[in-house]
Amino acid sequence: MIANKFISRLCVPFGLIIAISACGRPTGTGVQQNSSTLKLLYWQAPTILNPHLSTGFKDAEASRITLEPLASYNNQGNLVPFLAESIPTQENGGVAADGKSVTWKLKQNVKWSDGIPFTAKDVVFTYEFLSNPDVGAVSAGTYEMVESVEAINDYTVKVNFKEVNPAWSLVFVGGEGMILPQHIYQTYSGANAREAPANLKPIGTGAYRVVDFRPGDTVIYESNPEFRQADRLGFERIELKGGGDATSAARAVLQTGDADFAYNLQVEAPVLDELAAAGQGEVISNYGAQMERIIINHSDPNQVAPSGERSSVKFPHPFLSDRTVREALSLAVDRDTIAKQLYGVSGRATPNFLVAPPEYASPNTSYEYNLETAKQLLDQAGWQDTNGNGTRDRDGIEMQLVFQTSVNPLRQKTQAVVKQGLQSLGVGVELKSIDPSVYFSSDSSNNDTLEHFYADLQMYTSGNTSPDPSAYMNFMTCGQIPQQANNWSGDNNARYCNPEYDRLWREASKELDPQKRQKMFILMNDILIEDAAVIPLVHRADVSAFSNKITGYEPTAWDMRTWDIMNWQLE
Repeated sequence: MIANKFISRLCVPFGLIIAISACGRPTGTGVQQNSSTLKLLYWQAPTILNPHLSTGFKDAEASRITLEPLASYNNQGNLVPFLAESIPTQENGGVAADGKSVTWKLKQNVKWSDGIPFTAKDVVFTYEFLSNPDVGAVSAGTYEMVESVEAINDYTVKVNFKEVNPAWSLVFVGGEGMILPQHIYQTYSGANAREAPANLKPIGTGAYRVVDFRPGDTVIYESNPEFRQADRLGFERIELKGGGDATSAARAVLQTGDADFAYNLQVEAPVLDELAAAGQGEVISNYGAQMERIIINHSDPNQVAPSGERSSVKFPHPFLSDRTVREALSLAVDRDTIAKQLYGVSGRATPNFLVAPPEYASPNTSYEYNLETAKQLLDQAGWQDTNGNGTRDRDGIEMQLVFQTSVNPLRQKTQAVVKQGLQSLGVGVELKSIDPSVYFSSDSSNNDTLEHFYADLQMYTSGNTSPDPSAYMNFMTCGQIPQQANNWSGDNNARYCNPEYDRLWREASKELDPQKRQKMFILMNDILIEDAAVIPLVHRADVSAFSNKITGYEPTAWDMRTWDIMNWQLE
């Protein structure tokens, strides 16, 4: 999950960019198009190029090269227009005084990469596509607040909200706001959405267009001749190569110079430092809102419903549905060791589900590594080793866990640290690692996706993709539980459901007072932590590597790494 930013030229703003001696340098005007090829390495290979049909950042990253939102957030948290002519405000009449609508003025003379004009009808269609439950769009939750979207004219769009909405900038903005072409998707706007040819060869308004895509392997782009600033693009061709591992990707940019950019370098700190010392490139660490967490399955992954569904909300987990047990597991996780020894300067241990912007990070929470207290809690809950096999049990049920995550050396080492702590409590742990192209694919037919969650614990990174955290905090509401009935769409794969949490989210979603709203989100975070609903591990920096040859990039915490690829140049 994931997935808003743009034009500022400051190198160390809101997101605290560190290790950034080669931060993006501004390009001059009148840049001539370069004939070179830009080589991108994504060790988590994209499998689909429609970001609304996948929770994987890898798919949104590849899609963002060719698709655009109306606007996005730069690293200072300021909105910057893409397809919008300007940013709506109350002063310019774009944001309604009653908080129930926002009107966007669109850029004129913008064309899709096939030459068809972009208009307000495409924005309206994108909303209709995302809000159709038959489509099963993973970004649908962001658009639940919308009552209707109307095209006032070809270049004006009005978004009407169901309630007063302070988070109007979540809609059509950033990674979850990429606009789809009506003329391409209109016959694939229902249950057949995943069959659309454009999922593999998208038509976009962005700087580059796809000419070849091999899912799980390679995407080839060329400069888009219809792009509004085509004469300023730095490259004629982009090669996005997937597969391999994060360490090899880092080596290709930092040491051998075989690639220009490497994505999501979840690499142990000492290894990354050694590679960076070669001097071929720079490591960019940008602290945004990403947080590595252990998700606890509140449903039983082993019970099978008559429909064949597992991890069904109808069957609570035999022991993880007990808060005392969950608290014991949290106490057995050595976050400090994980953060300091594995992540180094690119990760900080955290007790919070919501970690950014800073004003939303709760001061009321804490974490503790205490095996003795954890053992006492399990004893109190009635879980003891009655048969002498080394594993706690109760009523004939063994306390055995399957703990899954994606294939990545750092994640496998994190799993090992967690397993050691849990086994010391008398909890049996089986580790499972899944290829990231499957794990993050959102393929409703594949049982190994994080939405299906046919395990007891799972681990991955996510966070709010906007300075406004309401869409992210919606992840844990009851209505966001993925299940067979909604084609496994939704972000709440923990199957956690708390009416009080939902009530607070609804109130925060329409609270116009910023300070009251801030307190509500902090309280929601505190509910999750107090209830041990999830185990936060590390507030992760977004770590990438750029070749010394590349200039013009502007990292931001609020969109994909490729959000400003139209500005990248070969020095």
